[in-house]
Amino acid sequence: MNTKQDYNQDLAEIRSMMERSSKFLSLSGLSGVLAGLYALTGSYIAYYIYDFDPGSANSSGVETEIILLALLVLVLAVGSAVLLSYKKAHKKGEKVWNPASKRLLSIVGIPLSAGAVFSLILFYEGSIGLIPSVTLIFYGIALYSAGRLTFNELSVLGLLQIALGLNAAYFTEHSLLLWALGFGVAHVIYGIYIHIRHER
Repeated sequence: MNTKQDYNQDLAEIRSMMERSSKFLSLSGLSGVLAGLYALTGSYIAYYIYDFDPGSANSSGVETEIILLALLVLVLAVGSAVLLSYKKAHKKGEKVWNPASKRLLSIVGIPLSAGAVFSLILFYEGSIGLIPSVTLIFYGIALYSAGRLTFNELSVLGLLQIALGLNAAYFTEHSLLLWALGFGVAHVIYGIYIHIRHER
C-alpha cells in the first residue's frame, strides 16, 4: 500500500516539475487587479478631466496628454506585473527569467508589437477612434496565445478582449467605455479569480 502511495506521490512531483518547466506560473493575480485599477483610473482621467472621446472630432488637442497617460498606465501595469511575478517566484524558490518566461515573451511580443505599431499609424493618420479597438484586439490575441504557457484562464480573458475590441471598432462612440471594461473591469475580475483559484 505504501509503495502505491509513494508511486502516486512521485508521479505528482514529476508532473509538477514538468509543468513548472514548461509553463510560466509566476503571474500574480494581484498584478491583474492593479493593472485593471490603473486602466480604470486612466479612463476616468481621459474622459472626465481631458474630455476625451475617441468617437468624437471634438477631442482634438489633447492627443499628447492621452498618449502620455496611456504610457503611464502601461508602465505602471507592466512594472507591477514584473515586480509581483518576481516576488512570487522568489517566494517559491524559482527564477522569473527561465525558459518558460522566455517562450512566453516571444509569443506575446509579436502581437503586442504589431498592435503598438498599428496604433501609432492610426494616431498619425488621425483615426483615433479605432485605437481602443486595435489595442484590445491585439492584446487579446497575445493573451489567447499566452494561455497555453501559463494559466488557461488567460486564453478566456484574451477571447473577451478580442470580442470587446471588435465591438469597439463598430461602436466607436463607446470605444473608451469598452476599453475600460476590457483593460479595467475584466483585469480586476481575472486577478481576483486567479488569486482565489491558484494562489490561496
